[in-house]
Amino acid sequence: VKPEDLTDKDGGWLLIAGNEDARLFVSRRAEPMPYFLRDADGDLCYFVHKGEGTVETDYGPLRYRPGDYVVVPKGTTHRIAPDPDAGEGFFFVIEGTGEYHLPDRGLMGRHAQFDPGVLEVPDPQPHDEAGEFEVRIKRDGQWTSAWFKWHPLDVVGWQGDLTPVRLNILDHRPVYSPRYHMPPSAHATFANEGFVICSFVPRPLEEDPDVLKVPFYHANIDADEVLFYHAGSFFSRAGIGEGFMTHHPQGIHHGPQPAAIQASKTKQRTDEIAVMVETRRALTVAPDLDGAEIREYTTSWAKGMGLLDS
Repeated sequence: VKPEDLTDKDGGWLLIAGNEDARLFVSRRAEPMPYFLRDADGDLCYFVHKGEGTVETDYGPLRYRPGDYVVVPKGTTHRIAPDPDAGEGFFFVIEGTGEYHLPDRGLMGRHAQFDPGVLEVPDPQPHDEAGEFEVRIKRDGQWTSAWFKWHPLDVVGWQGDLTPVRLNILDHRPVYSPRYHMPPSAHATFANEGFVICSFVPRPLEEDPDVLKVPFYHANIDADEVLFYHAGSFFSRAGIGEGFMTHHPQGIHHGPQPAAIQASKTKQRTDEIAVMVETRRALTVAPDLDGAEIREYTTSWAKGMGLLDS
C-alpha cells in the first residue's frame, strides 16, 4: 500500500484509520508539494519518520528532521518542502478535530517531561511573488482548490500563542520508577479532544528484580491504541521493525511475548523510539490496509497469556 504522494507529487496522504476525533495518515513525499494546504477539519501533527526539509507556513518556516513533531493549527496555510538531497520523506500525520495542547502534568508541573520553552516557533518570512498559486482547502474529508495571483504565505508578522510548533521526540524526558512499570499514559506529549499522543524514548528500566519491566498484559477498555515504531530495538516483541504500525482495539488483550519477558530481566534500559496514539472512540481501519496486515500479529503473544493460537 503506497500513499499517492509517493508516486505523484500532486497526490495526497493515505488514510490508515480514523474516528470522529482523530484521523491517522501516512505520507511519503520526495518532492515539494506543488500546492498549499489549508486543513479546515482540524489541527495537524506531522511526525517525521524520515527526511529533512521545511514546513512552510503563513507564520513562517520551520525546519524538520527525523524524530520531529510539527504541530500545525487548524486553517494554517502551509506546504511540505523536502530538501532535494535528503531523500524521501516519511510522515505519520495525526489530524485532530480539536485543538492540540500540552497535557496537565499534575504535581510534576508544566515543565515536566519537556520545558515548553524548547518548543520552536517560526519567524515570519513573507513572500510577495506574483503568479498562480493553488491552495487546497480540506473540509469534511473533501477538497476544494482556490487559486491566487499572489503568494499565499504573505504574512509579515503574528502575535499570540496560536502558532505552528516543532518538538523533537528526544526532547521528551520520560518519567519512570525503579519499582513500578509506568503505564503508557505517563508518557503523554500532546493531548487533543478524545485522544493523546505519547512518546516512547530510551529510558532506564526498573531496578527491582521482581518488577515486570516490559508492558504488562492488558486490554484497553477505554481506548484504542496505535503505535508507530520510529527507531531502535523493540524488545517487547520480535518481528516489529522501523516504520511498522500496530493497532490494539479496545477490549482486546495484548502484551509482551514470553521471550521478551525473559530477556528483560538482564536489560538495564530501553533503546526504542515510538509514537503512540490512544483514542477514546474506536478507530475504523481503512479497507486499503487489508493487504498490508500481518495477521499472525494478533496472536503473537498468545502462549504468554494462556490463550489459544487460533
